[in-house]
Amino acid sequence: MTGMLASVNSLAEALLVLSAEVDIIDLKQPALGALGALDVTDVQLIVAGIAGRCPVSATIGDLPMQPDSVFNAVKAMAETGVDYIKIGFFPGDDWTGTVNKLSELTGQNHALIAVLFADTQPDLAIIGLLKEAGFTGVMLDTMDKKKGSLTTLMTKAELGQFVTKAKTLQLLCGLAGSLRLSDIPELMLYNADYLGFRGALCQGHDRVGELNKPAVFQVKQCIKTTGIE
Repeated sequence: MTGMLASVNSLAEALLVLSAEVDIIDLKQPALGALGALDVTDVQLIVAGIAGRCPVSATIGDLPMQPDSVFNAVKAMAETGVDYIKIGFFPGDDWTGTVNKLSELTGQNHALIAVLFADTQPDLAIIGLLKEAGFTGVMLDTMDKKKGSLTTLMTKAELGQFVTKAKTLQLLCGLAGSLRLSDIPELMLYNADYLGFRGALCQGHDRVGELNKPAVFQVKQCIKTTGIE
């Protein structure tokens, strides 16, 4: 069954989406980029406020793929007590070296999620290396939110290939990237583990704006009802 990931930037927003019974509460600061990070003290506050009632993930920020800097950011975020740590795989730099370095943390039972960006034509061969390094999951997102939703940037065949590859390797699999309510029926067909939302949950679909409670409940209900049809 495909679940719902809701991205939030405060404890108040986290409690709002908790009331909608979302499946993963994702902590990030949209004003700071595609995967802008919250301060670790704010993350600790939110984790304490959620108190285990829902799995929590957090991003480490829009960092270049340099092994030491990414490793240090992931290690700091792991100490906040989040369940999952999301790492954006931005173009350029050292993907392989970074993944190998992060295997030190997966060996300590930290659950890492790699985020690949559909609008950068990512090489899906990296998914095999992620599995070997002990990553827990992988997801697709979009880096430039002005280019449209995930469904306009990747073909149905490409999306199906991504989900199949991830599931074959027994990795958690997520789909996100400027998703709208209208994208849900199509994306549910792929049976990803979760669909991720931010802009669709906000006033005026503005991802840096405030959450709109009716929109949060509407997206949750659409995923729930589409999934049982």
